[in-house]
Amino acid sequence: MPRIILASNNAHKITELAAILAQHQIDLQVVPLRDLGDDIPEIIEDGQTFEENALKKVMAIAPLAPDDFVLADDSGLTVDALNGEPGVYSARYAGDHDDAANIDKVLAKLGDNPDRTAHFHSVLVLAGPGRDNLVAKGQVTGVMTHERHGEGGFGYDPIFWVPGFNKTFAELTAAEKNQVSHRGLALQDLVAQLPNWLKGTSHD
Repeated sequence: MPRIILASNNAHKITELAAILAQHQIDLQVVPLRDLGDDIPEIIEDGQTFEENALKKVMAIAPLAPDDFVLADDSGLTVDALNGEPGVYSARYAGDHDDAANIDKVLAKLGDNPDRTAHFHSVLVLAGPGRDNLVAKGQVTGVMTHERHGEGGFGYDPIFWVPGFNKTFAELTAAEKNQVSHRGLALQDLVAQLPNWLKGTSHD
């Protein structure tokens, strides 16, 4: 079975991506990045967009696995009242990769602002031998809560309220979240493009 390398060391993200791929019955063996060994280069995510950062990950990892598929994701939160922050800095908004501190910073900057509309974005880039990169995107719109709700998920999930469920992402089951999340929607986009891409038809 062909392998697909997930270009991430984020355990939560790997679990979520693998689960969504399994839901779509993608006939590829999912392999975490750590299985490639110890010679994995540090990837500097200094792109100005989610797509630029996802491409950086793919370009760094694909040469290490030339016979495999490599899937990279870059994702984040944009808050309208914060002029699109935290954006590409979502993971380290408070300085370190600290979910609790990042949430605290967003809530502090929002204060009592009534405009709490926010968007989760995900960009997936899939590379494969002899093929152009496939780019897939997903976005979901929600509302920033005033405090944390729920114990599930990761990142900003406890403060991202999803109108269709009247719950935050952290209050949804994994299956519910995967159906409507930005990453789930991006994978639906990827799956729709995949048959032609696997036949060698390129996509811009």
